[in-house]
Amino acid sequence: MSADDAVRADDPVETDDPVADGPAADEAAADAVQADDPVEPDDPVTDDPVADEAAADAESPAPAEGQAEEAPPEPPSEEELPILTVRETVIFPGAMLPITVGRPSSIALVQSMGENRLLAVVSQLDPRVETPRPEDLYPVGTVCVLHKALRVPKENLLLFCEGISRVRTGRFTATEPFLRAQVERIPDVEPPITPEVEALKQNVQGLFQQIVAAAPNLSEDLSTTANQIAEAGRLADFVAGNVPGLSPPERQRLLDMADGGQRLNDLHRFLTRELELLELRGRIQSQVQGQLSQSQREFYLREQLKAIQKELGEGDEATRESDELRKKLEAAGMTEEVKAEAMRELNRLARLSPASPEYGVARSYLEWMANLPWSNSSGSQVDVKRAAAILDEDHYDLEKVKERILDYLAVLQLRPVLKGPILCFVGPPGVGKTSLGKSIARALGRKFARISMGGMHDEAEIRGHRRTYIGALPGQIIQALRRAAVNDPVFMLDEVDKLGRDFRGDPASALLEVLDPEQNSTFRDNYLDVPFDLSKVLFITTANVLDPVPDALRDRMEIISLEGYTEHEKVIIAFRYLVPRQTRENGLDGEGDIVFSEEAVRFLIRLYTREAGVRSLEREIGTICRKQARRIAEGTREKIQVTPELVEKDLGPPRFRTDTEVAERTRFPGVAVGLAWTPVGGDVLFIEAGRMPGGSKGLIMTGQLGPVMQESVQAALTWVRANATRYGIDPDMFKTSDIHIHVPAGAIPKDGPSAGITMAAALVSMLSGRPVRANLAMTGEITLTGQVLPVGGIKEKVLAAKRSGVVEVILPHENEVNVREDLKTEQIGDMKIHYVKTMEEVVELALEKK
Repeated sequence: MSADDAVRADDPVETDDPVADGPAADEAAADAVQADDPVEPDDPVTDDPVADEAAADAESPAPAEGQAEEAPPEPPSEEELPILTVRETVIFPGAMLPITVGRPSSIALVQSMGENRLLAVVSQLDPRVETPRPEDLYPVGTVCVLHKALRVPKENLLLFCEGISRVRTGRFTATEPFLRAQVERIPDVEPPITPEVEALKQNVQGLFQQIVAAAPNLSEDLSTTANQIAEAGRLADFVAGNVPGLSPPERQRLLDMADGGQRLNDLHRFLTRELELLELRGRIQSQVQGQLSQSQREFYLREQLKAIQKELGEGDEATRESDELRKKLEAAGMTEEVKAEAMRELNRLARLSPASPEYGVARSYLEWMANLPWSNSSGSQVDVKRAAAILDEDHYDLEKVKERILDYLAVLQLRPVLKGPILCFVGPPGVGKTSLGKSIARALGRKFARISMGGMHDEAEIRGHRRTYIGALPGQIIQALRRAAVNDPVFMLDEVDKLGRDFRGDPASALLEVLDPEQNSTFRDNYLDVPFDLSKVLFITTANVLDPVPDALRDRMEIISLEGYTEHEKVIIAFRYLVPRQTRENGLDGEGDIVFSEEAVRFLIRLYTREAGVRSLEREIGTICRKQARRIAEGTREKIQVTPELVEKDLGPPRFRTDTEVAERTRFPGVAVGLAWTPVGGDVLFIEAGRMPGGSKGLIMTGQLGPVMQESVQAALTWVRANATRYGIDPDMFKTSDIHIHVPAGAIPKDGPSAGITMAAALVSMLSGRPVRANLAMTGEITLTGQVLPVGGIKEKVLAAKRSGVVEVILPHENEVNVREDLKTEQIGDMKIHYVKTMEEVVELALEKK
């Protein structure tokens, strides 16, 4: 590295020894440019003997022109030298480099030097080590001559060292107060002059010349000096010491190489990479300057356009936009508070230049404010009779839901300023929750808006983003109202039980303000930052289950349950709604192309769809319609009668077993049928019990049973063991046998207490050899004393039993009121329901006589 680089910011310097700014350091840097200039009287030379001697040597006059310069004394091949440790600094032979030192060991090394001004400069492996030991140093360093030592602020020394030759450290003879070691000089191996070496030298010189030309902090004299060096090794050392892009490990790698040709070859790769980086940096800088120039040009042209428009008496585009926004804001019907904020932002927009980044943000905000329905309402008159007719036309049954909606409409007809209630429809998929919301909007004569809450994690989806963020927008509530263009739509929030929650906030908490009639009249979106009245909106939420909904949110809603449909209801719904819709959507004529028989629809319901709603039923009907559409498209246009045989031909084998499945599976002792509640409706649950003689594990439970269900198994087993003799069971059997309880469909997790009496019935059946009666199912929680406690989901469970062909159901006595209030006579049909209080009654009703 040349002396010109002594003050370059990118030169590696010991990081724990900062060079202080000041006159001393500046003058020292000036001396580093010409190390052999005579020292001026006011030079800040150190007052120690070594520094004075170094300064005197530096002040000695240069040899006359033509006279050979006296070479420094050649050290022997092996000798003991002090070791100066440096951080991230590599000195190449022939280079003059200033080094700032401040560690006590380095200062002690400089002060101990006498006439022998030779020292070995070795770089540390890890620059973070404060007190390096011999194992912390690279094995190869550089023998240097200390020409001058200057004092600089903060008690540091500035050393001017000239590299002489490579050196390899051997045995360290001292570590205090500084390192000393036996060193061995590494002779420089110069490659033979061949065309390849000459070509490589020229390439390196050319690359270095391009780098010097591209780097603003490198002097042009460096490339001139490099072109005058003939030896390959010296050229590699000179260029490596002056090129700015090499990292300290890369410089150390070049220092480790004694072969000049190898150094030159590796340096060629480094220079090629550095030149590419410099060219890329230059292209980026040119692009930035071009963009700035383009922006300035646009600014001048825009100012000229303004002047021309002013002379022609025309307003500029920004003024026209401002006037149009002002007219829209005046006609929006805002409150005084909102209007004042909008006008303040509009006046700010008028002062901004269209080229300003804030101009687009302010303009988008004002467009949102102008397009929101601040005072635009539906204005339709409420007609209760017409609303009832529309609800009956769109939905079959759902009497409770219809009555609650008509009650609200009747009050709204008498008192138009009534705040809207918050209705929550809860039920399995496919029972008509979303379509019911659309029917309510049609019955009210209002617009219908809907957003899905499923998977929503960010609170900003409800309240919006603040305008300080790039790409900020209002929340989904305000966006939906803008699309609806009225401030009193029927607004459906779908799937509120599937809201997420993470570090971005809790959307359920944000909904508390939206769904509270006492608060939503002043709902404040983060983007708008002004109050918006939501009290006129009729909010309807939907959910499959209520458990995930927070209590505070549930408290703000009126819960209306929509349970599943019976087979009879599904048949009516299919012929009234599903078949006409699917024939129409698939391009068929309901009278001339396809006709569904009632037998085929019942066949579909029983063997292809086992669900609480009618979504899968409609999907299967649509599949049959598409098959007929394909036959017509292929040229076979004839009216088709859909029969069970055609259903099986078009849809394949039945997906579910026949209604005799329950009877078939309970033919053997130890199998009982329970009833379970799921988020998608009720279902039947088979409980199997088995005994293994000679076992030692006691009770085994399989089928992915949850902790509550496992406790029910243990309670049932305890009751059975306590009452074993009553049912002819040998009590000693439990000591010599393993009991295994299994619930099929093991891939599905199961939990809950309602299978307790079913577990006990299966155990008694297995141990006594009495099978459970065919087509009988049960549900209820058991206690250790044999009491049967009530459970939930009675309607869903009874409907599931009806779908599965069960003819008798055992329920807890306290659930009789649920059957009487929630189930209709046609839903129960000819099914017989037994109400029990004790487990003895269950065993008497459920098990066959011995």
